[in-house]
Amino acid sequence: MGARTQVRKRDVSLHTMTEDGTKANDTFLTIVQTAKKLGVSAYAYIYDRVSKRFRLPSLAELIMAKRFPEKDYDAG
Repeated sequence: MGARTQVRKRDVSLHTMTEDGTKANDTFLTIVQTAKKLGVSAYAYIYDRVSKRFRLPSLAELIMAKRFPEKDYDAG
């Protein structure tokens, strides 16, 4: 599903101008789709990271917590 979203976004925005732009766009869309699947607000997550507050757990920690619910990845 994430790949289709990326392709649709590229088609609508008439592609990016550079390879770096394509990578940045793909990275952003990946973060948004991953946050959505984990039930996290993408806006809140990105704001938390850009503002360097780091109050929210990383997406990797959330993925691991879903994968292995018996482990506490916040204690770290």
